This record gives sequence, structure tokens and C-alpha cells, in this order.
Amino acid sequence: MGDRIRSTFGPDSEAVSKPQTDTPDPAAAQGDPAGTPDPPARGHDASRDRTEPPANHGTRGAEGFVGYAGEPLDGNIPDGDPLTAWARRKLEYKLISPLNRRKFKVIVVGTGLAGAGCAAALGELGYNVVSYTFHDAARRAHSVAAQGGINSARARKVDNDSLERFVKDTVKGGDFRAREADCFRLGEESVRVIDHMDAIGAPFAREYGGELRTRSFGGVQVSRTYYTRGQTGQQLQVAASRSLQRQVGLGTVDLRTHREVLDLIVDDGRARGVVVRDLYSGEIEAETAHAVVLCTGGYGNVYFRSTLAHNSNVTAAWRAHRRGAYFASPSYIQFHPTALPVSSHWQSKTTLMSESLRNDGRIWVPKKSGDERPANQIPEDERDYYLERKYPSYGNLSPRDISSRAAREEIEAGRGVGPLRNSVYLDFRDAIGRLGRKTIEERYGNLFEMYFDATGEDPYTEPMRIAPGAHFAMGGLWSDYDMMTSIDGLFVGGEAGWGYHGANRLGANSLLSACVDGWFTLPYSIPDFLAGHLGEAPLSLDHPAVQETMAEVRERTERLLSIGGTRGADHFHRELGEILYSGCGVARTEAGLKDALERIRELRGQFWSDLRVPGTGRQLNQELERAGRIADYLEMAELMCLDALDRQESCGAHFREESQTADGEALRDDDGWCFVSAWEHTPGRDVHPGKPVRHVEPLDFRAVPLQTRNYA
Repeated sequence: MGDRIRSTFGPDSEAVSKPQTDTPDPAAAQGDPAGTPDPPARGHDASRDRTEPPANHGTRGAEGFVGYAGEPLDGNIPDGDPLTAWARRKLEYKLISPLNRRKFKVIVVGTGLAGAGCAAALGELGYNVVSYTFHDAARRAHSVAAQGGINSARARKVDNDSLERFVKDTVKGGDFRAREADCFRLGEESVRVIDHMDAIGAPFAREYGGELRTRSFGGVQVSRTYYTRGQTGQQLQVAASRSLQRQVGLGTVDLRTHREVLDLIVDDGRARGVVVRDLYSGEIEAETAHAVVLCTGGYGNVYFRSTLAHNSNVTAAWRAHRRGAYFASPSYIQFHPTALPVSSHWQSKTTLMSESLRNDGRIWVPKKSGDERPANQIPEDERDYYLERKYPSYGNLSPRDISSRAAREEIEAGRGVGPLRNSVYLDFRDAIGRLGRKTIEERYGNLFEMYFDATGEDPYTEPMRIAPGAHFAMGGLWSDYDMMTSIDGLFVGGEAGWGYHGANRLGANSLLSACVDGWFTLPYSIPDFLAGHLGEAPLSLDHPAVQETMAEVRERTERLLSIGGTRGADHFHRELGEILYSGCGVARTEAGLKDALERIRELRGQFWSDLRVPGTGRQLNQELERAGRIADYLEMAELMCLDALDRQESCGAHFREESQTADGEALRDDDGWCFVSAWEHTPGRDVHPGKPVRHVEPLDFRAVPLQTRNYA
């Protein structure tokens, strides 16, 4: 990509929020050696030993806990108008002729919407693809769990929606901590995503005349969410899996199930393959390729009780991080406001109820704290519809971070409801009275059935009870505009990445970002990288880098098996979740984060001295699988707390109690913190990692000027 790489921000940038200009620098144009220097390579930092913090790169909130790099990262963002950035970048990409595509091999890890889409698209183009999943079938990936819908800026309704409004909502919803240019790409490709998924069989809801039906989601005032009742993720995943299986049948994709990626093979700074474990036989295998793509989902399950499936994990991404891939904004975790509340200490996870329910459900608590009356016996004038009261313009469709914090405030003020007083009401009484039960059943029937199965309570006759629950990771492996990480040849897609959502994801943008990455971004940017490696062969399996990585995986596996302690892996996971909910949850404080860090390090020491893993590594051993994943969570959790401690501002889902307005809203600090933190791993001693090093990529907003979010 040579001559196309340019640095949007140099070391002398005056202000992060300063608009870019299309006028070239006169000194640089005249060849003046004092003009703009050559841009750094992707992820390169030329002055790691620099002692003073660069201008507008934030204060050092975790001094003594972490290290700080010097020059800013280059996000490789196209210069000029972000509205046309993606079209211009696609024209710059190098192409590979159809006759040469079969000479390349690409590994795609994960078969959710991002992974299945990427593998199917590359296979359709003629590349050789090896697709890995630890599931028994591609369609079981966690994308099936998404319920409410998928956004698109198609603007088919006469409600004044547009691409520009989509970008404004997304950037504002993320509290100005996302890449603006990435958000334009997300909106632009959203139109093709809906048309494509409709074409390959996703059964979207339709109006009487055949048009695709939409509804609203949190943080917007238009109707741009396409859906299939409360099963949108499942239906999109089925369609994507069918496309993937078509390529398997044609021989372009080699789908390998029951394989868990345990490490990344890196040689001379470039990703060259992966090491995996066959979950049935326990055999350690290696596969090499010209490029590797990680589409392995988010890490919200670090909280133990989350809306994610128990098998969801961070291991593949974390292994890549340990090999040199920077990790961006790990503390940005979304707590979904409509999860089911915890009903018992021994409960192993929380259950998600779709945000779409907030279209017709009204959220309220009793005005009187400690009110023990059943919901239907509390009169209307004794109910507080607090979202409608505090944020009248958006009401019950306020963004998730704001809605979750508001629920937490009500619960902690003693107005929580339910047996444990840890939830709020979501009431459909008025909607049923206005629209009729039949209409509500058509819109949300399967969700109401799921709620009844989980609680034994009928939401048609009494309000649902909901509470914030750990849900989505806005942070992930740092990547540039082309989706390549700080390791050459390693790409990332879907929730494993970071670029679109900033500090808070808008509802229904998750399925969209996965589809945009998988179907319409990575299949463009990966060939651009491959074009420079025509004629090269993947590493041989007896290459030293391959053999050394395999040996390290075997050694780590044997170490987990040989501890011989007294407690299973889930014990440590549960303890870790309690630490994080308390210290790095919906709200954070400096004291709470420092306490969490101390407890995490102590817990990690206990894990490596008292873990018990029965069985051997030469068989199906789910306890061994969990132990490896929780070992990574124990390191990941420390980085999350360090990132939250370092960022001395409130933005989106990262709410520092020391940084709030007089009325309790998040208080951003754009002068000091308008950048993404990208963390570099450093080796430590024994079981503890070293001090991570913070790199920064400044964020620039040209189309959506920096402003204080206001949903009132």
C-alpha cells in the first residue's frame, strides 16, 4: 500500500478536533525537508522512548501501572471528505486477476456473520479459504443470539432519514470515540447489506404491499431497523451459513469444525498462520496461509454473567494481542438495559430481551422506594416513567448506556423491583390497550414466550422485569481503515474489532457491522494486501516459527493440566465476574478500579496454583477448554481495568463517577481524550503480564462536529 499510506495527524497537530484541509502543505509541495515527514508504517511508533506526552494525547491516568508511547498511530484513513473516503479507497486498492486468486490461501477464524460472510465472499472470488470454528456447525456461531434487527440507511420511509443522519446518529451514539470515516463506510454499505441478505434468503418482515418493514431502535428518531420478528440474528446467520456451505460444496472453502484457535503464528512481523486444538482428539495442529482474519466475536463473557453464550471467549484475539496486535479501548463494555435480572447467586448467565421491546414497552419504577405492592396494584400517579421524564425526546428509546445508568440509579436509590429489588419494569399494558394483543403478539410473540419460559410470568398481563447486563464489547483488536491490525497480514472483523461503535454501540448496528466487514470490506482490503505477495508460498509446517508456536501451545496446555489444585475453572470465572461488576461495571471510580486490579492479580495467582482440570489433553475435555479461556480472561480483565483507570473522562459506556455533570450525565474531556487508546502487550514475570504500553490514534470529526450529547 506504499504510496497510499499517509498520516492524517503528525506529531505537531495543533488540535485533535481541528478540521482537515484538502490544501497541500506548501513546504512539502516544494520538497522542503522541513515539511511533512514520511508517514509511519501501520502501527509504527518512531519514538517509544519519548518522555513527554504528545500534545492532546491525554493525561497519564494510570502512571506507574502502564507505559506510554510517543507518536500517534496512523489509522491509514483516506484524506479529504469522509463521505467519499470509501469510494476513493476502493479505487486505490490493488486487484488480483481471477487466474491468480487460487494461488493464495486465507485463514478465516469464526463463522458468525463477519466470518461466514468473509469466507464465503473470498471463496466466491476464487481464493482458497480455510474456515475454523469450535462449533459443530457454522450456523451455531453466536450471531444467532441477536434478536431485534439490523440497521440500514436505505431511507425508504418518508421520515427524513439519510446516510448523513445515520452517521450522525452513530457517531453521536458512540459519544465521539469512533472513527468518523469508518462510520460513513458502515452507512454506505448498509444499503447493500439489506439487499444482499434479502437476496440470499433472510425472511425480513414486510408491509402489506411487499416493502420491507422497519422499526425504531435506541438512540435514533427514525425507523431504519429491518427485522425478522425477534429472530433477526438467527435468520441472517442461517442465510450466511448457507452461502458458506455453498462454497464448501464447491471446494473453495475448507470448513474445519471443533477446532479452537490457541495461537497466532508470526514470522518477521507478519501473520503466517494459526495453531489450533482439535476439541475431539486433543491434537495440536498448525495451518499456514498468506493472511489470517479473526472474526471471533466479543469478550463480554469476561463478566461471567453476561448475555453471551458460555463458549464465547476472547482467546483467539488475546493470543494475537500477546503476539503483537494492539488492543483498542478494552474498557468500553456495553451493559444492555433490557437483560433479565439475576434471580439467584448460582445463576450462570443473564438472558437478553431485545431492545425492540422498547418501541412499545414503557419502563418505570415505583415513585416510593421499597414499594412491595405487585406492579398492577400501583396506580398510574405513583409510577415514575423515568426515561420519559429525563429524556423526553427519545424516552424509552434512549441509547443503551444512558438507559442502563438510569436503571442503575433507580435500583441503587431503593426503587428496584422484583424479589431481589434488582430490576425495573418494562410494561406493555398501554401498547396492548392501544394496538390490541394480536398486534403485540405479531411483533414480539417469540420474545414474550421466551420471557415466560425463563420467569414463569406472563408479560401480556404483568410487566416484564429487566436490568442492565454485560452484553457487547465496543473495544477489540485495533485495526486501520483497511481492517488490518498492527501485525501485517492479520485482519479483524465484526465484534472482535473496534472502529464503528466508539464508546457505546447503537442497537441494531452490531449485525450491520459484522455484515459490512464480512461481505463488503474485507473482500476488498485483503486482496490489496495479497497482491504484494504474489508468488510467495505459505510457511512450511516445519518452519521454526510454526514449530516454536506449536511447542508453546503444548507447554501451556500441559501446564493447565498439571496444576493439580482443588477448584474448577468456573469458580475463578465467577469470582472474576463479581470483581468486574463491582469495580469496572456500569460506573467506575479510581478507588474501585485500583481495588479491582489488586484483586484480579491475586485471583490470577490463585488460578495458577489451585486450578483443577480433570482428564487429559488427548480427549474431549471441556474443563480444559474453559481453563484456557479463563486464563486469558484473567489477563484481559486487568487490561480492561487499566484502560478504565487511565481514561480520566466519562464517555458512552465508560462512566467515571469523578467525571460527570451536575445532573449526573457523562462528562467528556475532548481536549485531553479525543483519541482511541491502543494497548501493546509486554511480557511479564511468571503468570502476570508486564506493564502494557498505551499508543493513541487521534480522532477527527469533520462531518459531525464535536458536541455534548443531549437526548432530552
